[in-house]
Amino acid sequence: MKAIEREKVQAELNRFKNKDVYVHLETTNGAYASHFGNKGVNVGAYIRNAKVKYTNAVIKGDAGSYRVGLKTELGWIYAEGLTDWELHEGEQLLLAGHDPDGRLMVALQISETPFK
Repeated sequence: MKAIEREKVQAELNRFKNKDVYVHLETTNGAYASHFGNKGVNVGAYIRNAKVKYTNAVIKGDAGSYRVGLKTELGWIYAEGLTDWELHEGEQLLLAGHDPDGRLMVALQISETPFK
């Protein structure tokens, strides 16, 4: 993965507008929250292969931390803390947020075909 380039990611988000797509959205701090005596609370959310159609997509933020919102007919899908991106096999848009140690904290993935 490479650091998010806002204009390129926006173009990819726009490519999926008004199409039936599959979304993977995951947030976690998992076991990271309790390492080394940290008193943090473990939290997470996971959804895979939710079939949606979005009419608008927005990426906001600056180098180091971005957020993406997808406007659907019934509401919004939203991910914050995104840092990196790639096109997998030229088809799937993969966005991720990693902490300073490289651990995954958030993932948002969009594809016209279901994720394996």
